[in-house]
Amino acid sequence: MLTARFTAPAVPKTLVHRPELLRRLTAGVRGPLTLINGPAGSGKTVLTAHWAAAARRAPRPPLWLTVEPDDAPGVFWAYVLEALHRGGVEIPAAVGRPTRAEGVTQSFLVRLAAGLAESAQPVVLVLDQFDTAQPPAMTDGLDFVLRHAAGGLRIVLTSRTDSLLPLHRYRAAGEIAEIRHADLRFTHADAEALLGEHRLDLSQDGIRLLMQRTEGWAAGVRLCALAMQRSPDPETFVRQFAADRTTIADYLLGEVLDAQPPDTQDLLLRVCVTDRVHPDLADALTGRDDAARTLAGLARDNAFLEQVDASTWYRLHPLFAEVLRAHLRQRHPGLEQQLHARAARWLAGTGRLTEAVVQGAAAGDWPFAAGQLVDALAIGRLFTGLEAEQLNRAFAPLPAEAEGAAPALVGAAVRLVVQDLPGYEDAVRRADSQLGPGSGAAARLSRAFLGVLAGRATGDPVATERAAADAERVLGELPAPLVAAHPEVRALCLAALGAVRLGAGRLDGAQSALTAAVEACGGPGTRPGTEPGTASGTELAALYPPLCDALGSLALTELVRGRLRQAAAHARASLAVAEQSALPPERRSGTAHLVLAGVALEQDDLPAARSHLDLATATAAAGPRPEPAVAVGAAVIGSRIAAAEGDAEAALALLTGPRPAGTALPARAWAADELAVAASAAHLAGGDAAAALRVLDAAPSGRPEHALARARALMAAGRAESAARELAALPADGGLTLPVRVGACLLRARIAAAGGDTAEAHRRLAEAVELARPEGLRRPFAEGGPWVRRNLREAPRPVPPRGSPVGRRAGTPAEGPPPVVEALSARETDVLRQAARMLSTEEIAAELYVSANTVKTHLKSIYRKLGVTRRSDAVHRAQDIGLL
Repeated sequence: MLTARFTAPAVPKTLVHRPELLRRLTAGVRGPLTLINGPAGSGKTVLTAHWAAAARRAPRPPLWLTVEPDDAPGVFWAYVLEALHRGGVEIPAAVGRPTRAEGVTQSFLVRLAAGLAESAQPVVLVLDQFDTAQPPAMTDGLDFVLRHAAGGLRIVLTSRTDSLLPLHRYRAAGEIAEIRHADLRFTHADAEALLGEHRLDLSQDGIRLLMQRTEGWAAGVRLCALAMQRSPDPETFVRQFAADRTTIADYLLGEVLDAQPPDTQDLLLRVCVTDRVHPDLADALTGRDDAARTLAGLARDNAFLEQVDASTWYRLHPLFAEVLRAHLRQRHPGLEQQLHARAARWLAGTGRLTEAVVQGAAAGDWPFAAGQLVDALAIGRLFTGLEAEQLNRAFAPLPAEAEGAAPALVGAAVRLVVQDLPGYEDAVRRADSQLGPGSGAAARLSRAFLGVLAGRATGDPVATERAAADAERVLGELPAPLVAAHPEVRALCLAALGAVRLGAGRLDGAQSALTAAVEACGGPGTRPGTEPGTASGTELAALYPPLCDALGSLALTELVRGRLRQAAAHARASLAVAEQSALPPERRSGTAHLVLAGVALEQDDLPAARSHLDLATATAAAGPRPEPAVAVGAAVIGSRIAAAEGDAEAALALLTGPRPAGTALPARAWAADELAVAASAAHLAGGDAAAALRVLDAAPSGRPEHALARARALMAAGRAESAARELAALPADGGLTLPVRVGACLLRARIAAAGGDTAEAHRRLAEAVELARPEGLRRPFAEGGPWVRRNLREAPRPVPPRGSPVGRRAGTPAEGPPPVVEALSARETDVLRQAARMLSTEEIAAELYVSANTVKTHLKSIYRKLGVTRRSDAVHRAQDIGLL
């Protein structure tokens, strides 16, 4: 008898304590069978040895027996009897001992079970590595003794494979506790604790990367920790280590690969070239027809291969796959590319486009890989969707000299994704040299599609319009089912076209294109795929980014027009789509928060405006380079907020100060005039009318916004007649945005009052109020200064309807509650409505896309204006006076 087989392994000094698993083990041994099942190195034996060491003080400590692979049934039972004897278990002499290595008699098993049943205390026996000995005679005998020992025997099995014991019977009877591979995987906290035991100070990002590479495999984490101790820079090791160059490779090759028969080793080496494998694909790679049985056996035996979501597909552990690929290159040089090419064609034949493209690229077969993407109208997937990063990574090695139009088009797209415009131009010139009138419609569509996105990147309206027209024409030539399978192509084109028109100040055209883009993604106010006939699955994920983008640009268009409520609705819809789709920070533009900042500013809610502007700035810093219109909008809104806060110097600095690289504002006429108008307003806020006129005269424009700004500056300079002439040149109301119309009314009122025509001044003021009321537009009144506020109080006008965003400054009926101190802003009204729904501060913040601090600020203002001190009183007060 080998004494070592009766001794539990020593617990490692660098032990990770796992109290939850220890509790489950302790609870499990109250029943007859506990199974700890997982692959090599998953920590089965370490966990069980730790539990056994802690249980030594029990009245009857657990017994230990390590099962060897060559144990015959008779030898196994002889060792079991010896383990019982060494553990002090009294077995009647009548039980006897096995006399033959080949097996034992049924009467021996009956006597043993009867003897254990008479034991005063249950015997807990750990059978470590039981998977190494699975003859039916042994497992049948163990099952018999366990079931007939009347609770006198309790077994703890550790194994890499599912035992031949009838586990289904134990499960049905509720007599088994199982700790599986998923339970044994290290958590982030476990890995952090292990690294601490090794005195390694790794960043949280480094630990996350380590967990991603090892997938919580205990031995993998431990071996990496040992390797990092020998590395001068553990952080760099985690980011650069290759499994084939560490002790992990030796472990996996020795414990997993070499333990398999030659045919199985050959299958593993061939299927490792794919991320996941189907039995039919494995047969195609091996040239055999036994993959289904072999793969199922490997998954059952925990050989670092697992079934994917109960489907017919399997997946290798990433580290094992990496080791296998290195071993494949060493054992069969040149075979890897052939296997990639074979896999690519099988996957393409089964309609798995992305996997086929990735495999074709890995094989270096660029015409095939790029051709698949172009012919399927899937070139848009390089820009949007779940596979975008994977596809771009696959085509990163694409050589510039690759033959064919498709590789040139894909090369151009890959460069456009990273905003490498010179590289894009070179690639697209090569594509143009190989495209002609006889080229397929799919290739011509891809070229037009790239032209639209490139036009957006360069801000060229002419090129964008031309390419968009070409794309729409070619789409009509293609089969409808093929076009319907890739709705992101039209959605991306329309979103780009709308953004370019917006950047050029063409608001009608921008709104038309952006509305069409939203509809192409499933309809306004909906999520992609919620309308009949829209895409689903992978196609749905590809529509989220263009929908979020189009809604943001549409919101900005409506803001410029002064349609505040519609702008806010689109902005919130854009934010909702970003959250629902878990759009990463680097894909978000900040446009939606910028629009909400602009809406809050126009409604004179400065705390909310500042809060949203800060969110927009933070989002833009992590996301892509801002669009021209967005960059202009951010500068203008930031400047106006600063001016409203009384800091004219900061307002000017935001428009003229230095900017980070890549965010310089464009020099187009529309953008230049927006900046000039904002700079004029900042100068007026600082009391410098002459400077306000100079900045406008330095950038002459025929836009109504420019004329209104100039009239304001002239009025501030004391030139009322010149201001009136400037206003007279404005077009009819139908051609003006709401802010211009309201601003013009207010300025005409002031000019009339300066001329002594009080009635006309009051009429113009009333007109401005009526225009502003539907959108809650308040900022122009605040910017009009004390004169506007004084005359609004004096001007006779009807009381606004109940719930009007303009408020109730004219008073309330005498028999009603006393008047409010000051009218609520539109955002304060929104907060009050949510408070009436009994939402918490945090829930209101989430509903309105603002911070909790902003909600608290609004609530304090509401209490002051309504003359109350509690939220419930504010709600009741608002209901009494008709605000809710």
